[in-house]
Amino acid sequence: MSNKPLMSIVNVSKRFGGVIALRNVSLEVYTREILGLIGPNGAGKTTLINVITGVYYPDSGKIYFEGIDITRLPPYKRKGIARTFQVTKAFENLSVLDNVRIASYMVTGDLRQADEEAKNILVKLGLSDKAYSLAKDLTILERKRLELARTLALNPKVMLLDEVMAGLKPYEADEIIDILKSLNKEGIAMIIVEHVMRTVTRLCSRIVVLDRGEKIAEGSPKEIMNDPKVIKAYLGEV
Repeated sequence: MSNKPLMSIVNVSKRFGGVIALRNVSLEVYTREILGLIGPNGAGKTTLINVITGVYYPDSGKIYFEGIDITRLPPYKRKGIARTFQVTKAFENLSVLDNVRIASYMVTGDLRQADEEAKNILVKLGLSDKAYSLAKDLTILERKRLELARTLALNPKVMLLDEVMAGLKPYEADEIIDILKSLNKEGIAMIIVEHVMRTVTRLCSRIVVLDRGEKIAEGSPKEIMNDPKVIKAYLGEV
């Protein structure tokens, strides 16, 4: 892991009316790292993902990617950063291949190259046999694979994965875990928002915990699972 962070979130705060969704949150992500982002419902995890990707601008604080301040850049200018969504966002009435082609074309600007790269990605994600199926006809697991394929087609250096295992059976989640490990070995850093600790501990060497918009803990999976503040956030006072 490089000593220089790929991405730095510095004292980011975000308010919606009277609700403080994020309060002075800071974290760093390093090249080839898989960082876990956990916390109870309403902790601010998805809001942080939305701020990083430019869906929302923070009220205060800074976001740096590869040393460049991207805090006020629109999403389409945040090249190298790509995300998945809790609810998959495929174009339902287009084929699997066309879904990935569109994402690839946004990067390459060349139809032939986009087609070639999309087909290669479908092989990598185990979807080549579904290339000409409509997205709406896929199973939940196949939809998750397609969501990852579309994200990968954007040629990211860091992927932000918002509950990518949600709705999957344990053996299906294992398949996605294997895919993520493979992509990480190719050099893609990841921030993974997840509720299932089994998944987080299998993927992440470092975890950040949010609660009510604040970062309350950071450390290895073992440190996090034994941290009194984390136990209190999830279980309340014992």
